[in-house]
Order: sequence, then C-alpha cells, then structure tokens
Amino acid sequence: MKRKLVVITALIFAAPMAVQADAISQLQADYQAKGAESFSAAAGEVLWNKPFKDPKSGQERRCTTCHTTDLTQPGKHTRTGKVIEPMAPSVNPKRLTEVKKIKKWFVRNCKWTLGRECTAQEKGDLLAFLKNL
Repeated sequence: MKRKLVVITALIFAAPMAVQADAISQLQADYQAKGAESFSAAAGEVLWNKPFKDPKSGQERRCTTCHTTDLTQPGKHTRTGKVIEPMAPSVNPKRLTEVKKIKKWFVRNCKWTLGRECTAQEKGDLLAFLKNL
C-alpha cells in the first residue's frame, strides 16, 4: 500500500513536467519543420536579455522589462501593472504546458519587445532556455 502511494504521488508531480515537455517538443518540432536549426538555451538566454528599441517611443525593451531577471519570481506588466506569474517551470508547473497559450504569448510579447514576430529559431531557442529554469 505504501509503495502504491509513493508511485501515485510521483506520477502526480511528474504529470505537469510531462505535459510541459510535450508542448515544448511539439512546438520545437514545428519550428524545425519551418527551417530552424538546433535550439540553444544559451542563444535563448541572450535573446531574453537583449535590449530592443521601440520604433515609436525609442524606449528600450527586453523580456526582463516585465518578467524581471529572476524568473523564479513574479513579474509585472509595465503598462497595466498586472502581476505576471513566474516564468520558471520549476516554481510554476503550469508554465509552458499549453501550445495554444505559448503561441499566443509569443505573438504578443515578440511584437511588443522586438517590434516584430519572433522567428522560428528565436522561439525554439527561448523555449530551450525557459524549460530548464
């Protein structure tokens, strides 16, 4: 009985990780089908921290503007002040588990931060970086 309880508990805690890996793997396969090369967590980290100038205001933006440099902590949207849950899947198991949500936020956040949509390579690199946090 005790062993069954341990196994069931392990499965409950492993389930979000499996869903997360599934969504990330699915998207990365899709991005490679669109011409992306191997993905790099290091390249994703560079992109995450890279400054971009807003073409209209000239203000500097980067992913850390809203998400902060400590991805285990909540961020805050600069315009609305809305709290953004931590990006690190290690502290937020719901993060990066739904393909539809990941795609939606890539469109919105890439356009706001970079001033354009991210390429398939950039998306795959960012996912490689974020999934290991």
